[in-house]
Amino acid sequence: MGPDPRFYETLGPVALADLAQAAGAELADPALGARMISAVAPLGRADAEAVSFLADRRYLHELATTRAGACILSAAHAEKIAPGGAALITAEPQIAYARAAARLHRVRSHPVGSPAVHPDALIEDGVVLAPGVVVGPGAQIGAGTTIGANAVIGPGVAIGRNGRIGPCAVIGFALVGDRVTILAGAVIGEPGFGVGHGKGGMVDMPQLGRVVLQDGVTVGANACIDRGAFDDTVIGENTKIDNLVQIAHNVRMGRDCVLAALTGISGSAVVGDRVMFGGQAGVADHITIGDDARIAAAAGAMKNVPGGETWCGSPARPIRRFMRETAWLARRAARAGGAAEGETK
Repeated sequence: MGPDPRFYETLGPVALADLAQAAGAELADPALGARMISAVAPLGRADAEAVSFLADRRYLHELATTRAGACILSAAHAEKIAPGGAALITAEPQIAYARAAARLHRVRSHPVGSPAVHPDALIEDGVVLAPGVVVGPGAQIGAGTTIGANAVIGPGVAIGRNGRIGPCAVIGFALVGDRVTILAGAVIGEPGFGVGHGKGGMVDMPQLGRVVLQDGVTVGANACIDRGAFDDTVIGENTKIDNLVQIAHNVRMGRDCVLAALTGISGSAVVGDRVMFGGQAGVADHITIGDDARIAAAAGAMKNVPGGETWCGSPARPIRRFMRETAWLARRAARAGGAAEGETK
C-alpha cells in the first residue's frame, strides 16, 4: 500500500535494477533486477510491489517477516531479509530510501495557469469563498463551510461541512471532518521534520503521509500540524489547539484534549483522551501520555506519563515529587543565604 493517490502521484513502476541505480545502492542478487517496484512503504505495511528500508536495529523483527519486494539496508543486515525479498545494499540506507522515494512518488500540485479555484474541485452548495482563496484539483469542501481570504486548500484535501477556515490558512495533504475551525495563518500538512545524515550532509527524508482532523477540532492561529512521514498525523474529535502550537509528524492525539499556546508535541508521540497541556509544555518523541493526564505549563515530558497524573517541571515528574523537590531546594537556598549573611556581619 503506497501513499494516498489524492495527494501523491506515482511515477512507477520501476525495474529494481533501475531503482537501485537511482538510490545509489547495489542489488545483492542481480537476477532480481527485472522485478517491478511501484511504491515505498514501511516494513510492516509493504507488499511485493513496494520497497522499504532498515536503518534501526530495533526493527529487525519486522525485516524477518516483511512482505516487501525489496529492502534498502546495510550489508550487515542483508542476510536477515525475509525469504523472497531483494536486498539493496548501501552504507546509507536512509539516504538511499529518500532517493528511491523521489524516484517513485511526487506530490500533487496546483497546475500552473489553471484558475485559482480548480474546475476539478468539488464544492457543495452553501460554501463561502472569500477573495483570494485557492482550491486545488480534486479538493472537496462541504456545505456550510466558510473559507477566509487568501486561504489555500491543496489538491485532494477534503473538508467536511459547517467548518470555518481563517484567512491565510494553508491546508494540504489533509482530511478534515465536520465543524472544524482552523484560524488565521495555521498551516496543516506541511512536511514533518525528518532528516537523514550522509557523507554528503543532511538530507530531508520523504514525508508521504497525511493529517486527519476529526470532527469538532479547533486549530489556533499560526499553529502548525505536520503530515506523517508515512502514517497519518491524527487529531481526535473535539480537541482544542491554541495559537502557535506545533504538532509533529505521526503524532496520534485522542479526543477532547486541550493544548495551550506554544505547546510542542514531538514526532510519533501518542496522546490519550482528555489530556491537558499548559502553555509552553513540551513532549519528547515516541512517548505515550495516558488518558486524563495533565502536563503543566513549561513542563518537558521526556518519558511516558501514566493516565490521570499531573506532571510538572523539566524534565517533568509527578506533581507531588516536583513540589517536594522545590520545597527542599527552597529550604536549602534559604539556609545557605542565612549562613552567607551571617559571615558578612
